Order: sequence, then C-alpha cells, then structure tokens
Amino acid sequence: MSKDICIEFKNVSKNYKDLLALDDISFKIHKGEVFGYIGPNGAGKTTTIKILVGLITDFNGQVNIYGINVQKDRKDFHKLIGYHPQEAGFQEWRTVDHAFKTFGRLSGLSSDYLENRTQEILELISLTDFRYKKIVHLSGGMFQKLRLGQALLHEPEILIMDEPLSGLDPQMRYQFKEIIKKLARSGITILFSSHILSDVQDIANTIGILNQGQIMKIGTPEELQTSFHVGNILEIVVAKNSSLYDGLEEVSGVVSIENINANKQLIHLDSDIDIDLIINIILNKLTEQKCRIRSFSLLKPSLEEVYLKYIRGETE
Repeated sequence: MSKDICIEFKNVSKNYKDLLALDDISFKIHKGEVFGYIGPNGAGKTTTIKILVGLITDFNGQVNIYGINVQKDRKDFHKLIGYHPQEAGFQEWRTVDHAFKTFGRLSGLSSDYLENRTQEILELISLTDFRYKKIVHLSGGMFQKLRLGQALLHEPEILIMDEPLSGLDPQMRYQFKEIIKKLARSGITILFSSHILSDVQDIANTIGILNQGQIMKIGTPEELQTSFHVGNILEIVVAKNSSLYDGLEEVSGVVSIENINANKQLIHLDSDIDIDLIINIILNKLTEQKCRIRSFSLLKPSLEEVYLKYIRGETE
C-alpha cells in the first residue's frame, strides 16, 4: 500500500439477512483528503462508516487504515480515528466539561493533557462560554458541536462523520462547515457523509456517489462535472449594442436555441458531436456577422445534475 493511502476498502460487501447493504465496494482515501460520501437514504453510507470505525465487524472484503486491517488489529487503528456519529447519546445531567473529562479518561488521556486539550477544543468549536452548562440546556447545533468535540479530544489523524450537518439551521451549518474546513487545513483526513449536495461541494475535494450499495462514481467536483455530459450547452452573451446571431439552428449538431434575453442565448448541442469542431464553426459564424461577443462558454452540469443522473441510472 502507498504511504499516502490513508483508508482503503477492497471488495467490501455487507448483508443484513436478505438485504445487500454494500455490494463489492472498493475505494481509497489519501492522507489529507476531505472525502464527501453522498447518496440517498438507505444507500449504505452509515454501514460503510460503521465498518470503518469498527462497529460492524462481520463483512466480506477488507478494510485497511494505514495498512492496518480493521478486522484483525482493532486496538491499533482506534487511536487513529475520531468518530462523529449521526446519533450519539450524552447523559444530559452532565456539563460539557464533565462530558469531555469522561470521554477523555475513557480514551486514556492524562488529567493535565485533558485540561489543555479541552480548552483547545472548546475554542475551536466555539463552546468556551458553555463549558460548565448542562448538556440538557444546549441547542441542537451546540449538541452537534459537542459530538464533534468528543471525537477530536485525542487528536486523531482521521475524522469520520456521519451526516454531521443534519438538522442544523443555516447559521450553525455555516459555522460547522468552517470548523470542518479549518480541521482539513490542519492536515486531518476527513470522511463525511451527507445527502445535502451543496455541503459536499463546499467542503469536499473528493466525492464518492453511493447508490443501492454500489459506488457509482468517485472524483473531484470538477472531474464529476466535466467527465459526465448532462448535455453540451454553449452560452453566448453579446454586448448591449450588438444583436444575437440569427441562423445558428442551421448548423449541423445544433439541437435547439434558447434565447434568454436580447443579449444572451443558450445553444443546445448534440451530445455525440465533435465539440471542438462545432465551437470553431459557431465562432466563425459569429465573427462573420460581426457580433460583439462579451462571453462565450461551454456550460458544465451542476453537481446536483450529475448526482441525480447517477442515482437515476441515466449514465452510460
């Protein structure tokens, strides 16, 4: 295994009686990567995460963390990871400080180290003013921060989060995303699951699309958008004192033309054409008619369009 490969799934399958939750999935996450794991409810995201953190041990295939087999060497990999579960119970009569001390001692941290680390974490997640508040009095967003804080107490190299932004209001969602970005900049390898595509696009530098227990596609947001053609669309914008070209529908390969306003039009192209050739033809025609072009661009599909196409099975 390459030294920079942090997490590796090899042909992993998991059955719950007659339900195939994961179907022979394989993927790698490199050190320092932020891997966004997206898919509809029931796709297998939580099962993947529970296998990774050791909560599910009965599966086929192999999962390695820095080359450590998670089925055979459980004690060796646990210290490397921090886990932010989708649901986690805390005894609500405890204070935030008391909860951190309890989790810290369970992780084998010394009292002196734990005191300093607790202060660092509280500052990171903006809960310093709530250190001695009882958990029962925390808002939903603060409770999510508490989950994240306990996952970070022992300074893990890898952070695993299952739907960390679920149920947060817009302000708290923004704060949480900023915390995750800060952790990523510090070099922590992060895997987080979500069904909220804008959150994945905002945070992840690599995205894995999961559907019905199978990995449909893995790549950067840019790679997913450019490698899958939802449709070739040229956007042409001309200057205010210029007119749009009239007659492009006669060009071979042009399917339709959509005039957005007096200065902007979308040219829908056949997906099987030589895109470079037709762009050159259209540019020549615009130049011949002396259209004053302000912008000329080939539009990429949004990440949401790509995601929906894969989930609906509309890819080739």
